[in-house]
Amino acid sequence: MARKPAVAGMFYESTRDQLIERIEQRFLGPLGPGKLPQTRKERLGRIIGLVSPHAGYIYSGSAAAWAYTALANDGIPDTIVILGPNHYGLGEAVAISSEQTWETPLGALETDTEIAAQIINTCKFASANNQAHQKEHSIEVQLPFIQYIGADKVKIVPICVAHLNETEALLLTQDLGSAIATALKGKSAAIIASTDFSHYVSKSRAESLDSLAIEQILNLDPQGLLRTVYSKNITMCGAIGTAVMLEAAKHLGATQAHKLTYCSSGDVSGDFEEVVGYAALSIGK
Repeated sequence: MARKPAVAGMFYESTRDQLIERIEQRFLGPLGPGKLPQTRKERLGRIIGLVSPHAGYIYSGSAAAWAYTALANDGIPDTIVILGPNHYGLGEAVAISSEQTWETPLGALETDTEIAAQIINTCKFASANNQAHQKEHSIEVQLPFIQYIGADKVKIVPICVAHLNETEALLLTQDLGSAIATALKGKSAAIIASTDFSHYVSKSRAESLDSLAIEQILNLDPQGLLRTVYSKNITMCGAIGTAVMLEAAKHLGATQAHKLTYCSSGDVSGDFEEVVGYAALSIGK
């Protein structure tokens, strides 16, 4: 079975040529890295995790371009685990896709069923569930960027994570993070946390709140990130997935994190009264 695109023509272009043009605009535009990525042929393996946004490409694609430039510079892993928030509340709390492939206008990516099964067997919260992925865009919008940098042969493990209370989130972070790390140990792999940051607040408010969350990511502190997000009411939709990524990355030897960029929808629209914040960060050795 193949998972068909749910948001092609909405969050990004629905035809191959137009999609490639849009992606390249995000790399080359004023908020992007300013050049197209050059993918390293042999992987260095320094990057363990990334934070990348998931709004429409016109708004968040430039921030995503920074994340995928970093991945291209490090070289392509064999497997990428992608953690995205569940915006629709469908399916299970930790829903791992069992579809054989995920399709985009740039082709299809195969799922890593072996690693997916290992995570499900190890994490008490995780289960195979496709319902959560039917409408969800947070994972899907990462795939064309992965394909664009030449990772056509990479296998993916799409994991959709529900919104939970703080206590549940802390427990899940430890359990799922450890399970992912166990499944990926010794393998050529990376983990992408798909998240936007503050939603529909002023630009100055977004920058203030998001800097608090970003500080915890830079400190490699998954529990600190969750406590900050919940205590400050930061509307960071993928906070749990980001915390899970940090937990797994630490188990896999991460010692440092880097902020690659931060911007907001207001930098594109000109509306600074109600913005959504976007950031790209890398976590590694």
